[in-house]
Amino acid sequence: MPKFRKKPVVVEAEQWFPGKEVGGVVERARGTYGYMKASEGKHIVNAGDWVITRIEGEEEWRYPCSDVMFRAKYEPVEED
Repeated sequence: MPKFRKKPVVVEAEQWFPGKEVGGVVERARGTYGYMKASEGKHIVNAGDWVITRIEGEEEWRYPCSDVMFRAKYEPVEED
């Protein structure tokens, strides 16, 4: 069976924790989680999750990703 590798995509991301302002995350009072609004509903953002900003053309998407999945899929990019 043929094998495929995911194309490399550079994204901006910021790790969220309660009390920290990250674009798009609304923190819930008395809790350790927040949420993000999306066209298909709300996405829960847990403490330690990463909020990924992906830009394609003029469109921008923001979505949460668990720390475990983020570290498995992404590695730091050294900027010049």
